[in-house]
Amino acid sequence: MKSIRQVQIFLTAMSLLWLSIASADSGRDDAKALDRDFPRSTLQIAGLDAKLHPIRVWVADNETRRARGLMYVREMAADEGMLFIYPRAQRIAMWMKNTVLPLDMLFVAADGRIIRVAANTRPQSLETVESGADALGVIELNAGIAEKLNIRAGSQVIHPAFLRR
Repeated sequence: MKSIRQVQIFLTAMSLLWLSIASADSGRDDAKALDRDFPRSTLQIAGLDAKLHPIRVWVADNETRRARGLMYVREMAADEGMLFIYPRAQRIAMWMKNTVLPLDMLFVAADGRIIRVAANTRPQSLETVESGADALGVIELNAGIAEKLNIRAGSQVIHPAFLRR
């Protein structure tokens, strides 16, 4: 007969297993929700070392999508991100309310040139992160990706949103 301690250990182990499965499923659910509500695209970023880095993005191209952004998303692959596109170049201010992932924000001018990289932004913060100059778009990536790929101000984004200008 099993002791009470063995039963407690078993139940604890099963609870942890269930939580890990639920957590993994919630990550997949996040991506499914984004796939349902946002169009997908691919862009390339030429780092200052001239290497091209393909990034799969969800496109936030209207007020509703831009307002939602990556809120509540708990995981994102290293080669994924979100591209926010605005109707015209303007000064942009973003915040991290309800965003649980630390992110790098790349502010992109109408010609596709990155004008500012805000690295490792603080999750759940109401502090605004500003473009500093007129931008047509913002790319959000997992924190640390911009540094890893040598993406800095002056790097070039290749995507149709920046070719129409």
